[in-house]
Amino acid sequence: MGCYCTGKKKSANYGEKGQVYKQKKPTMYPPWSSTFDAHIHRGRIMHVMVKDRTAELKSEATVALDSLATRCKKENGKLEIWVSIVCVCLHSHSKSEREREGLFALHQRRGAIKQAKIHVVKCHEFSATFFPQPTFCSVCKEFVWGLNKQGYQCRQCNAAIHKKCIDKVIAKCTGSAINSKETMIHKERFKIDMPHRFRVYNYKSPTFCEHCGTLLWGLARQGLKCEECSMNVHHKCQKKVANLCGINQKLMAEALATIESKQQVRKTNRLFMHRCLSRPVYAMFRKTVSDDLMMELEPLYAVPKKDHHPKFTIDDFILHKMLGKGSFGKVFLAELKKSGQFFAVKALKKDVVLMDDDVECTMVERRVLSLAWENPFLTHLYCTFQTKENLFFVMEYLNGGDLMFHIQSCHKFDSHRATFYAAEIICGLQFLHSKGIIYRDLKLDNVLLDSEGHIKIADFGMCKENMQDESRTSTFCGTPDYIAPEILLGQKYNSSVDWWSFGVLLYEMLIGQSPFHGRDEEELFQSIRTDNPVYPRWLTKDAKDILVKLFVREPEERLGVKGNIRQHKFFSNTDWDALEQRQVPAPFKPTITSPSDCSNFDKEFINEKPRLSCADRTLISSVDQTMFRNFSFVNPGMNRIAAR
Repeated sequence: MGCYCTGKKKSANYGEKGQVYKQKKPTMYPPWSSTFDAHIHRGRIMHVMVKDRTAELKSEATVALDSLATRCKKENGKLEIWVSIVCVCLHSHSKSEREREGLFALHQRRGAIKQAKIHVVKCHEFSATFFPQPTFCSVCKEFVWGLNKQGYQCRQCNAAIHKKCIDKVIAKCTGSAINSKETMIHKERFKIDMPHRFRVYNYKSPTFCEHCGTLLWGLARQGLKCEECSMNVHHKCQKKVANLCGINQKLMAEALATIESKQQVRKTNRLFMHRCLSRPVYAMFRKTVSDDLMMELEPLYAVPKKDHHPKFTIDDFILHKMLGKGSFGKVFLAELKKSGQFFAVKALKKDVVLMDDDVECTMVERRVLSLAWENPFLTHLYCTFQTKENLFFVMEYLNGGDLMFHIQSCHKFDSHRATFYAAEIICGLQFLHSKGIIYRDLKLDNVLLDSEGHIKIADFGMCKENMQDESRTSTFCGTPDYIAPEILLGQKYNSSVDWWSFGVLLYEMLIGQSPFHGRDEEELFQSIRTDNPVYPRWLTKDAKDILVKLFVREPEERLGVKGNIRQHKFFSNTDWDALEQRQVPAPFKPTITSPSDCSNFDKEFINEKPRLSCADRTLISSVDQTMFRNFSFVNPGMNRIAAR
């Protein structure tokens, strides 16, 4: 800072105004760490000031020399006094700087983000889209009706369709670079190539483009009309229209589907006959029973067994408290009326699930939760059921709260506690990876504690299945602070992204703040791609080493992907066999007064009245309920609880 010291000797004078100090000798400017002599007289003081280069006063002190000498004479004059001058810098922060510093502390929850789901059909890249103006389907030529995201639109050629018509698209995307490259080297067995003959046309009444579905604007020469099939399109859409002149896509798709289904039936019949002919019993019946009777008997082989599992409804539960809330729906503390046992019930709104095109994500979450019973560090699912408006997950109630709630009260965890949580999280993550599942949303908010203080990973809505061996995916998703650099760079990735997120979580547990910072998402993502985290001096050598290896930006070189993370020195005192059996006592046990205690959850949610959100009836009536036909599920453990 370039500070310097000034010393002024002043002596006391007594006059009409009382005691007054006057400086009789020049001001001294002694160098730092130097010494000087001063005569001691009664009433003499030493005034010491510290100033910066601009002569601005930073600190000052006044010492009475005679009293200092008196203290030195005590204890036979052996008392030694050292005066250390501490330089204190005071800065006035602007509002923007204070807001930026606020991002460093872990004082708020952070929501996950996910790129819109892309449906690739015939090289089209369809995504759910909200149409702000009346739009018509390019397949069936009917109005795309509904609220929110009513249909799909191709990101390449802008073709608009109903969600129900996505299976009826028969032409390849003309705006796709993939398509144009492939068509030069490959010819399909079934191909339609009937070019349109477009001419500029003046429309005298409101007309809609039959490609993108929107209105043809203007007073004259608004668009183009095909001379052969009378198709109307925008000028901008002409080059994106497929060569399907005179072809009705809807009827053609239905005809092709009929042919395909008949071929499938024939294949199934041949396969069935092949299996049955290998049975001696079938061969014996074949000799004595007519062909017509055999055709009636054959379906009996495929009769499914009746499901005797009891079905649950929301009326079987009493909703006591709301534990959390988001755009997806709500999480409640619920009591099963029959047994009095408490559960966490997650209620998703069907209209929101459909609007965000998250039906498959919801089904993935149900399947992953069903697998969770095989591992003690994953949240267990008891059953799922649905109503016309909602989807319900009935899960075990973890009344210890999440790690975000606990770290807000203590700023950071001690090394022993952080190591324990990290080890149990590793067990849960490695189990998911062994099943070919990438978690993709590891964060403090999604790690909960049970009544004994052991962790449970929750919320599997971001999971990706079937990721064994060399499989890769490219969906942009996750919570911004935890997203791995390969996701930000648009690269295909595997389970390596979970180990990066694990590194961020471990850093937050040990240090109490996020490793990467930014005033907005753009700055944050830039920091993740380029910056190196700051490691405090007090951090242990092993803790710093594991964090450095987890923050390697080359996915294949990252700890967890390369090397056995369990053998790292950071976990040298961890008994992994005992840990996996939950035989290691937790270093922290949450305060719980009863099975229904919810004191470890945010008060802003608990104080709200527990009630299901009402959906728009018009929208719900238009929901295709068959999309959720395989959602309901009952775990055998729930049957035992209900039978008590």
